[in-house]
Amino acid sequence: MNMLKKIWQILKTPTSAAVGFVIALGFVGGVVFWGGFNTTLELTNTEEFCIGCHEMGDNVYQEYKETIHYANRSGVRATCPDCHVPKDWTHKIIRKIAASKEVWGKMTGIIDTREKFQDHRKSMAMREWKRMKDNDSRECRNCHNFEYMDFSEQGSRSVKMHSTALASGEKTCIDCHKGIAHELPDMEGVEGWH
Repeated sequence: MNMLKKIWQILKTPTSAAVGFVIALGFVGGVVFWGGFNTTLELTNTEEFCIGCHEMGDNVYQEYKETIHYANRSGVRATCPDCHVPKDWTHKIIRKIAASKEVWGKMTGIIDTREKFQDHRKSMAMREWKRMKDNDSRECRNCHNFEYMDFSEQGSRSVKMHSTALASGEKTCIDCHKGIAHELPDMEGVEGWH
């Protein structure tokens, strides 16, 4: 109790000790807040967190497990956040805020069953494809980059498509690689789909 009285005395008189104490307290509080915020952010940036909801675990995760992004000869695995969450902080925060719509969908029961998920699959896919198109498939390019591709190791169709896309600068990964890690929704009426 005596200690609290002494601290109060220091704080209520505008001395350099009081100002220093308040600054130190603010600094420590800021570090604790920032550390907690970043820890929470990183915990929500794991595959385990993403598939924690049964509509993800029972739907898109099962589909993903059948793709080359899950198991391949090189042993490199792309997880949910690798493809759906940007690495740089600013874009990551923007994506996390946008993803709250998916959390809302779970909380309100909009996509909490396989049937409801399937009913909304096309609109969710279209939204994700638009995001990827708008950011030039940023997350794809964390691993795949035209500059590092060895066209001599690719099939003739891949070489043609990749070199054309590279030369034109108009296409991005998602233009051609929809459905690479998840089942496609009903694509009827989707512009440019053949």
